[in-house]
Amino acid sequence: MLERWRKLARLIKQDVMTVYLIARDPRTPAHVKALALLVAAYALSPIDLIPDFIPVLGFLDDIILLPLGIALIIKLTPSDVLQSNRAKALELDTKPSSRAAAAVIVLLWVLCGLGLGYWLIA
Repeated sequence: MLERWRKLARLIKQDVMTVYLIARDPRTPAHVKALALLVAAYALSPIDLIPDFIPVLGFLDDIILLPLGIALIIKLTPSDVLQSNRAKALELDTKPSSRAAAAVIVLLWVLCGLGLGYWLIA
């Protein structure tokens, strides 16, 4: 059973890399590219919708949202684009990192926090 979970985790990691590559591929339709960027940014972000330290709920977003987003992107992506990017994902063994993307994600969370604070005070 443990080996099965490890295999599933490897497949999800590979699919996240595939989604990242699909988002950067110029052959990808714009609506799929936008969705792929959102899913890849969420998957690779250290910041979660529901923090992982919250028991059960913390991992629910990772267990439900990521696979659903990945499945939707795979379904919407043209087959030739999907196959070529899956092959590239197999070749890559490190996840992409971008300081600019991390800064944008942190900025968005800060703005959301400020907006929530303003709404609670008002």
